[in-house]
Amino acid sequence: MRRKVIAGNWKMNKLPNETIDFIQKLEPLVKETGNEIILCVPYTDLFYALMTAQNTNIKIGAQNMHFEEKGAYTGEVSGEMLKSIGVEYVIIGHSERRAYFLETNEIVNKKIKAALKYDLKPIVCVGESLEQRESGKTNEIITEQIQYALKDITSEQLKSIIVAYEPIWAIGTGKTATAEDAENAIKAIRSKLLEMYGQQTSQGVIIQYGGSLKSTNAKEIFSMPNIDGGLVGGASLDVEEFSKIATI
Repeated sequence: MRRKVIAGNWKMNKLPNETIDFIQKLEPLVKETGNEIILCVPYTDLFYALMTAQNTNIKIGAQNMHFEEKGAYTGEVSGEMLKSIGVEYVIIGHSERRAYFLETNEIVNKKIKAALKYDLKPIVCVGESLEQRESGKTNEIITEQIQYALKDITSEQLKSIIVAYEPIWAIGTGKTATAEDAENAIKAIRSKLLEMYGQQTSQGVIIQYGGSLKSTNAKEIFSMPNIDGGLVGGASLDVEEFSKIATI
């Protein structure tokens, strides 16, 4: 049976002192849950988050990384750098990276391979725009993203990858896919994985939903058979709200 994984994506929010305070308050609220809890924090907070989360059930992830190991890439961070300080997870291919920093499916694929090289666990994001959704292209877009993102990724490597379906039109807008809409999209992703990797492997992949998740809608969404938790944006910045989602 697949585990539920609840990951918070803080984006460009919180200073180190706020990070320490947040984790100290979150830890007693989530320590009894059987769900896997991840906080993906800004680079400047990683060290403080890792130190504060020691001996807790809270895992720490980064929000991005470069696909090269080293070199003249001003402002970038490599997988080796993240691994060296104890980071376990990294978000790759978030729609904001694709939109604002022009990341392509090819770049996403390179980053996944680089992350796996250093035993980082990628949280790979896919999702469609409102225009694509209204044109009836949701399944076409997200399965194409999956196909290219996972090019040359083996079945064994796939065991370390989490997929996050995040419809772009629902990120930070307050709009949320219905539980049925989210389930149908994630079912399409799992069907694509079945085509690529076979029944046993595809059924083992953790697939999250993300996009204006709140404690008021998470329970219904997480109850869907193909949805294995969530990638939480704005709601992950509030300790009480995130803890409610994380312990569903």
